[in-house]
Amino acid sequence: MSTLFVNGAVTEDQWVSVDGEQPVPEGEDVIVSLAVFEEQPHALLTRNAGRLGAYLEADDQIDAIADHLELISLVALDFPSFADGRAFSKARLLRDRYGFADQIRATGDVRIDQISHMRRSGFDAFLVSHQPTIDSLTEIKDSGLDLFYQPAIEGAEARPALAGKSWARRAL
Repeated sequence: MSTLFVNGAVTEDQWVSVDGEQPVPEGEDVIVSLAVFEEQPHALLTRNAGRLGAYLEADDQIDAIADHLELISLVALDFPSFADGRAFSKARLLRDRYGFADQIRATGDVRIDQISHMRRSGFDAFLVSHQPTIDSLTEIKDSGLDLFYQPAIEGAEARPALAGKSWARRAL
């Protein structure tokens, strides 16, 4: 069983996930896999009712949906394992390069140790199945990190990288 946290609060998931041969329900907010999106983009983008969300697995590229982001209300990015951080980069690209302002949801192996980094990368929703993480987020406990070495997206947690020092790259 998974719990959805949006902007720090437990929230009922209003979105229906659609994958494979499953029909896309009319009038519902749906999250479709990249395969379903690529199979029927016109039908999905011109639906009369319900919002559209896209689910990207770790190997999927943002470029596949980039031209349609103005019609997409949610992007769910998968963390297939705790050690796989490709979704961090995708969230950052969505916010910085593409200016995506709607919900970016972390799914998969989401753990409390990564939540603050996820927020700084652009995630604002977390679909969590790891019980200790659910417990910590329900009790409003964060990972306790207060020093960051990487910059954050605009509007992320108030603490800047290196506690106010400018972030710089070292020349090779």
